[in-house]
Amino acid sequence: MNKRRLGNSSLEIGPLVFGGNIFGWTADEAATFQLLDAFVASGLNMIDTADVYSKWIPGHAGGESETIIGKWLAKRGNRDKVLIATKLGVEMAPGETGLSKAYMQRAVERSLKRLQTDYIDLYQAHRDDAETPMEETFEAFAALIRAGKVRAIGASNFKADRLAEALRLSKAHGLPRYESLQPWYNLYDRFDFEGALAELCQRENLGVIPYFGLASGFLTGKYRTEKDLEGRPRGYRVKNMMNERGMRILKALDTVAAEIEATPAQVSLAWLLARGVTAPIASATTLEQFKELLPATTLKLSPDAVKLLNDASATDAPESASHYAAPR
Repeated sequence: MNKRRLGNSSLEIGPLVFGGNIFGWTADEAATFQLLDAFVASGLNMIDTADVYSKWIPGHAGGESETIIGKWLAKRGNRDKVLIATKLGVEMAPGETGLSKAYMQRAVERSLKRLQTDYIDLYQAHRDDAETPMEETFEAFAALIRAGKVRAIGASNFKADRLAEALRLSKAHGLPRYESLQPWYNLYDRFDFEGALAELCQRENLGVIPYFGLASGFLTGKYRTEKDLEGRPRGYRVKNMMNERGMRILKALDTVAAEIEATPAQVSLAWLLARGVTAPIASATTLEQFKELLPATTLKLSPDAVKLLNDASATDAPESASHYAAPR
């Protein structure tokens, strides 16, 4: 599997990252073990999760995804074969949120315990924290790196100006910098990332590992009518994409997929790779779904195919897929 370096860090990742937000939610422990076994066997190596997954589910407290991953790591004894990326900063309980030094020290220990590991490969700020001075946050990250508990750090859901300021401050004070950005980016949701954020990442050599690479399943093409959403856990996320632009995107995906004998899901992920991202994050709840995603890592789209998809998804007035209830 062709690996690529994540920013200026020492981490080398495969061209597809497994999204762990489904673990303990739409994939139980047995299914998670099967999926992760297949993922590693394929030559891929980075699993992305967060401490808050899956707190949005009634009866869940957060930590469910990390806990299942930790059980899998312990049972398989293969910690050296995978890269674990997790996140902190979204509220876990009253007063347990943000990027202050005190909270980060508590949060990392909890994640390490759930993951049953001594270190986190990529520790990411899940959200910007305007209430905490950036220097305090980076000094806390630096302490975690010195202690061997974290190898590299990244950001998620940052705006361009705040990410630029974070990079400037890190350099000015000789502190570790964010080596990656995890933005919301896919063929439907293009407009928050493209432009200033994308240009900043390219200019500063930041890795880009976008989440919702398949737009919660919409870009697989399996949701064409509202009836298709019935009984689907993520149906509420997809409903607002079923508009004229969404159908135009699906038509373009169908056209490209038919021409190159691929599936819409494969084409959607290949489009992200063609746009220069390091590795998209995608989830699968069954082995069949995962096997469908795998060919996307080597699928090459022609310039004409990329243009067709770009044109189909373009708009002068970007339409949001709505704010998702699940924290990202």
